[in-house]
Amino acid sequence: MSRTIVVAATPTSNGDLHVGHMAGPYLSADIYARYLRAAGRQVIYTTCTDDSQSYVVSTAHRQGTTPARLCARSTEAIQRSLRAMGLSMAGLPPVGEQYRRAVLDFVTALHRAGRFRLTTVRLPVASRSGAFLYDGLVSGTCPVCLAPSCGGGCEGCGHPNNFDQLLDARSTVDPSDPVEYRETAVLVLPLEEYRDRLTAYYASRQGRWRPHAMQLVQELLAKPLPEVPVTVPGDWGIPAPFPETPGQVIYPWIEAMPAVMYSTWWSAAQLAEPAARYDEHWRAEHGAELVYFHGFDNTYHWGLMDLVLLMAHGDRYITPTLNVCNEFYDLAGEKFSTSRNHLIWTADLLAEVPRDLVRFHLALTAPEQARTNFTRDALHDNVSRKLVGPWNGLAGALARAVAGAGDPVPTTAAGRARCAAMLTRFRSCYELPGYSASRAAETVLVQLDRLRGLADDPRTAPGDLLLEVRTVLAGAAPILIDTADRAGAAGVELSLSAGPSDFVPAFDLPRLPGAGPASQETDHEAADHRDPAVPELLPIPLSAGAGVRGRPLRDER
Repeated sequence: MSRTIVVAATPTSNGDLHVGHMAGPYLSADIYARYLRAAGRQVIYTTCTDDSQSYVVSTAHRQGTTPARLCARSTEAIQRSLRAMGLSMAGLPPVGEQYRRAVLDFVTALHRAGRFRLTTVRLPVASRSGAFLYDGLVSGTCPVCLAPSCGGGCEGCGHPNNFDQLLDARSTVDPSDPVEYRETAVLVLPLEEYRDRLTAYYASRQGRWRPHAMQLVQELLAKPLPEVPVTVPGDWGIPAPFPETPGQVIYPWIEAMPAVMYSTWWSAAQLAEPAARYDEHWRAEHGAELVYFHGFDNTYHWGLMDLVLLMAHGDRYITPTLNVCNEFYDLAGEKFSTSRNHLIWTADLLAEVPRDLVRFHLALTAPEQARTNFTRDALHDNVSRKLVGPWNGLAGALARAVAGAGDPVPTTAAGRARCAAMLTRFRSCYELPGYSASRAAETVLVQLDRLRGLADDPRTAPGDLLLEVRTVLAGAAPILIDTADRAGAAGVELSLSAGPSDFVPAFDLPRLPGAGPASQETDHEAADHRDPAVPELLPIPLSAGAGVRGRPLRDER
């Protein structure tokens, strides 16, 4: 059986992950990876910190520290947040000498093959400091949508703005330092040379990508494709080894492909699957399936530029089966802002609310195809009234229904048919191209309501109730990981690939935390989905809220 490689957008090591980042690619990719494993497939879920990004430099300057110290501190914080959320990846690989060798091997192979072009471009420069400005070091106005933008790409419309294209350019490190332009020779990757292959690739995926991301791709293809910088003048990053560009570094976005190849290799080694080369698992002859999870504003990078980097190696590597792209996640109707402290750090939320409940709420409200909103009231309502009360009420009803029914308990044809329908529904939520963690979470709520009524019906066969509750538990398992672990430890079968059976072993449905002691919940309250014992779940002020881009952390304006 071929393996699936699941890649979440590489987080820039200039800060921790806030709730918005987590609700974007990281949790969504984890739920998908867990579903694949439950369906019996081999998976490596991975990512890698993006230490070379210019946003590390600008953030370090603002915080009065060095880029190296900021990277180290941020990587530790990101690692803690990933573990705290229970993401099923091996961890963050070290960005050291092995990483640098992987990047240089990847780019020098393309250089030897003649894939790069030496081109003279106009680059913005801070007049007094003499620093060349690119990406997070420069801000201005997007030339396409005229919204405020940093260099490299606009987070609003998603279009790139390389070199001198950004309007009203100014230094983010020192806005008072006048900007001038200098002609400089850099190596570039000409995307236009891959138009035919790109057009064929996207044509084969029409109707599979989410519409907004595919619209951006079509907008980009409707005009000449840009030349992507391969090297830039700078002193933060991996020194470029090419004789044509002395004193330059590898453009940070060029590192993405070898970075996640390296992180795949490292992750496999943690699973006792060592490989000789960093790119072994991405080699086309192994036939792995590749799926990316990222935010809309990374569509150009992960969906186009990085795809060309793979294509430029000929047929050596796999290309992504699908890019799963999310939109922005707001807080209380406003875009998050680090400078205004308008965010909630993932670690802070998890310190106040049990992990399963956080995962469920973020999955349910994930900004999959439109911007969505995080509020304290919505969190409390979703996890208390809609989830915890009905779930724990069902747990009590199940225990009463199967008392004295024997073990294992026989099922009926009608119950098995309903179970099969639920399995089909959950699989349709988790499978590509229609993957939707939000729809899976909503399916859990719908089935809880139905099963609570079924449990109260004296005509319901105890075995049918057991079988259907087990199916809901299995469908919720990629989201409610701690509850699933407790059930699995008790011997409950949570496979999503097995069909309904004629007999089902008796089991207790693990209760969810946060809804108060079971003794304080009456049958009437459970059926009505109300629990007066529910405490306030989020004593965090909204001024510490969250907004999402579902992409690498950047130096926020």
